[in-house]
Amino acid sequence: MNNQGDRSKSFTRRAFIVGAFQGMALAVLGGRLAWLQLAEGGRYKTLSDKNRINIKMIAPSRGEIVDRFGVPLAINNQNFRILIIPEQADDLEKSLQKLTGLIDFDDRRIKLVIEVSKKSASFVPIEVTDNLSWNEVAKIEVNLDDLPGMSIDEGEIRNYPFAEATGHVIGYVGAVSKADLNGEPVLTLPGFKIGKTGVEKSYDQYMRGRAGNKQMEVNVRGREIRELEEDVSRDGQRISLSIDAELQRYCQQRLSEYKSASAVIMDSYTGAVYAMASQPGFDPNLFTKGISAEQWEELMSNPAFPLNNKAISGQYPPGSTFKMMTALAALEVGNATPKTTVNCTGRYEFGKDKFHCWKLGGHGLLNVANALMKSCDTYFYKLSTEIGIDTIAAMARRFGLGEKYGFDLSEERAGLIPTKEWKMGKYGKVWQPGETIVSAIGQGYILSTPLQLAVMTSRLINGGSAVKPWLVGYIDDKKMYPDEWPKMGIKKSYLDVIKKGMDRVVNSKEGTAYGSRIEAEGMEMGGKTGTAQVKKINRAERARGIMNEDLVWKYRHHALFVGYAPVESPRYVVSVVVEHGGGGSAVAAPIAKDLLLETQKRNPAASDIKLSNVIERPKRHV
Repeated sequence: MNNQGDRSKSFTRRAFIVGAFQGMALAVLGGRLAWLQLAEGGRYKTLSDKNRINIKMIAPSRGEIVDRFGVPLAINNQNFRILIIPEQADDLEKSLQKLTGLIDFDDRRIKLVIEVSKKSASFVPIEVTDNLSWNEVAKIEVNLDDLPGMSIDEGEIRNYPFAEATGHVIGYVGAVSKADLNGEPVLTLPGFKIGKTGVEKSYDQYMRGRAGNKQMEVNVRGREIRELEEDVSRDGQRISLSIDAELQRYCQQRLSEYKSASAVIMDSYTGAVYAMASQPGFDPNLFTKGISAEQWEELMSNPAFPLNNKAISGQYPPGSTFKMMTALAALEVGNATPKTTVNCTGRYEFGKDKFHCWKLGGHGLLNVANALMKSCDTYFYKLSTEIGIDTIAAMARRFGLGEKYGFDLSEERAGLIPTKEWKMGKYGKVWQPGETIVSAIGQGYILSTPLQLAVMTSRLINGGSAVKPWLVGYIDDKKMYPDEWPKMGIKKSYLDVIKKGMDRVVNSKEGTAYGSRIEAEGMEMGGKTGTAQVKKINRAERARGIMNEDLVWKYRHHALFVGYAPVESPRYVVSVVVEHGGGGSAVAAPIAKDLLLETQKRNPAASDIKLSNVIERPKRHV
């Protein structure tokens, strides 16, 4: 009995101790549970909701770019891509490695994604790869449970149907850089692209649109279960250009015969640019899909600079195409009349210096119109010494040389029209009379762009209206160019003399461009040839028989031509520059003939520009 009593007491003590420990454990658990429910309940409920609901930003569709007839120049194609949220991946590198067995995905791209993840917040989606095929999308979808943090996203990729033909005008889009970030949430979207050059850059804000968002219910692995709510994104605006896509293609193709060249075709009355080409071109689709190091090096090492839009940023001595400015300046100040003659003997003596005409034996007695027709240097040498550089410069500026127009493309350059004051400010030296003489024929310090030469020619043949070029005609349904351009105050009789000379340049047998005349009745063109010297051939080289074509390509003359058509009622204007191409009459004039003939056949001015739903100024949403 005593033994049973002792065992009973021992059991009671053990039960009491075990019960005490259990009671303490339950008290601790109960206390913790109460703390979590009462004190921390709100915080954990919020965390739970965040885990259950993801807010997904929706990228807007970028606005399209079309030509004046609605032909697409920049569109959006369907693009499937893989996104990954680093914080939802158990092991980022391990997850990415799993892709190598499913799609074409190598270690180099894995390292790139990891580098991007280190620079971004862990909750921000990162683009892993894009341009997935349907088969690749299917493989990824089937294996998503084994790819934590990853998802398939349907986006868009920019496409340029005319590729090289419109690359310089339309430009291209590229990834957002740190410098581009301005607080707009849409810029943080994975793979979001913005305009980098051309119209894509200048009108990026209008085409970008506004991002929307979706509230998505997701499971514990981050996989989307269902859509709860959506704030629809607003697409970017559609932009219509003055460009005629087929004429643009033709222009680029015609220039492709040369190593480096550019051309502009525009309307002398409205200022609409119908074509603007720069050779060599480049394919902007390379940049939207990701350009390789080899392709980039090839573009950058090309001595003809394919990424430069030479039509608006190439600056060249205008050569003899500038002689109209010298003639007009002399006519306006009264130092010359339409009947003023100069006897060209092949050289012009000024003090101790001798300035040679391009024709060794001279042209004989010439008036203004015939001096333009034969492109006599001596005639303009003499006029320049009588009126001075500042008078010539003032006339050139009135005709749009040496200035920017506020054109639609940011790559526009101003060129240079020198004056006495400019030289003193630039070099601290006095202007010399000999510098005026060489400036009279478009050499020396003078620089112009093909766009400026087209504007100059437009103002010459449209009756003296100060037309300016444009690509985009409307913003917010507001017309951005006037119905009429202001008059420049140039007498019609002076302009008629210049046009008579330009007509003879092409349509007279003695004209420098007679071989490039348009023979189709009613489509005849007028114009002016130009040859801009790059390197002077010295006396010793001449003695050895060295000619311009014997020089290294980069030292050869530039070939230029400015023209208009039809002669009877001028409307269309063209400027052509062939870098290091030789003579304007042999090289540039035939190109201008083909371009003006094709332009008249297409007659883009006959159709109103299709500007429906052009641009609506977007409201900023944050």
